[in-house]
Amino acid sequence: MGDPEHFHLIHAELHGLARAAMSRERPDHTLQPTALVNEAYIRLNRDRPGSWNNRGHFFSAAARAMRQILVDHARTHNATKRGSGLTKIELLDADASYESNPELLIALDGLLDRLRELDARAAEVVELRYFTGHSVEETAELMSVSAKTVKRDWEFARVWL
Repeated sequence: MGDPEHFHLIHAELHGLARAAMSRERPDHTLQPTALVNEAYIRLNRDRPGSWNNRGHFFSAAARAMRQILVDHARTHNATKRGSGLTKIELLDADASYESNPELLIALDGLLDRLRELDARAAEVVELRYFTGHSVEETAELMSVSAKTVKRDWEFARVWL
């Protein structure tokens, strides 16, 4: 990722993922896509500099970093609102929105951690589809699995969540 041309391409793709992730946030969100990209890039380089096996591995890690940033931001925003009483999470398609409900994002984060213990691949599918808006085909390509596998993992995760 040290080559300036590669950095530009990576940054552009990360920015697209950030825009997709931010499209499901509340309209008055103080975090902008560029800030999300920058923070994710910092975290990626801080946590595992240059240790990516392939493109799919890098973008899966980027999706996870963006998820964590958004969750951290939602927790901070929601710090004064305790005890929301959420009991059920409905994971819809990748265009589902949590913009008006930061509690949903926080609850989903906790459930994804639990899902990762049960089925890491299904959790990764959710991160790539829900948090960064990748299609089934794009997710399959990034994960080096078939689209059928992604669909099966997506359905399993939706039911489990």
